[in-house]
Amino acid sequence: MNSNKTILALRVIVAIILIQTLRFKFTAHPDSVYIFETVGLEPFGRIGIGVLELIAGILLLIPKTIWAGAALTLGLIGGAIMMHLTQLGIEVKEDGGVLFYTAILTFVLSGIILYSQRKNIPFLNKRT
Repeated sequence: MNSNKTILALRVIVAIILIQTLRFKFTAHPDSVYIFETVGLEPFGRIGIGVLELIAGILLLIPKTIWAGAALTLGLIGGAIMMHLTQLGIEVKEDGGVLFYTAILTFVLSGIILYSQRKNIPFLNKRT
């Protein structure tokens, strides 16, 4: 598989991960409410982060905004990882750490995507 196809696959994987979690955030699923109550961000953080994750997922699928989607995802998921490490713990409600390990995977894949797009970041590559 060439690098363009690999990066496309990674973009789709990250977008799916981000977008599939939205049903839990936007429907106030009890597990999602529990997580955001635990970190003191319920309900506005749950909804706001859901909106940002939707935006990141869409940006990852648009060729000119891949870098922005990857950067936004790194920020959002970096925050999620920090919440796991400082307030939630690795395992949340006996999930076996699935949320945490999915966050780690998403963070790593987003970093790879952003690195692959480094030449497309407008403010880092001013052309004269």
